[in-house]
Amino acid sequence: MELPTIAAPGVGERADAVADAACHLYDTIAPWGTGASGGWSRAAAEDAAEAIETTAHALASVDPGAEVVLAPVHAALADLRRRLGLAPADALIGDGLPATPRTVGNPRRTRWVRVLTAAPSPRQPPSRTTS
Repeated sequence: MELPTIAAPGVGERADAVADAACHLYDTIAPWGTGASGGWSRAAAEDAAEAIETTAHALASVDPGAEVVLAPVHAALADLRRRLGLAPADALIGDGLPATPRTVGNPRRTRWVRVLTAAPSPRQPPSRTTS
């Protein structure tokens, strides 16, 4: 299948924003290293997993076989959620929508209200001591 050079209105911009956000997240978390305490919170890990799951569901519409190709992504994220003690992802029904319909269009905007502060204090990675 050959994809068109121009996406539907908003698709290209949103996909670009997702890619940029993923790069910024990686750049933010990389200094903490693997397994370092303090880098991830429960909510942050759940948000990141949800972003990947939602993106995979959206990408599954690109081609009739894409859903099968992306199935291991969902299986890996389900395993990661179990390992981290996070709630499982919403169950899907036949057409790829969550089994429990959401009450509004964007579930991320309904989970909690984020309060903006004047100047959040920057988080610092754990200090590395040399012996």
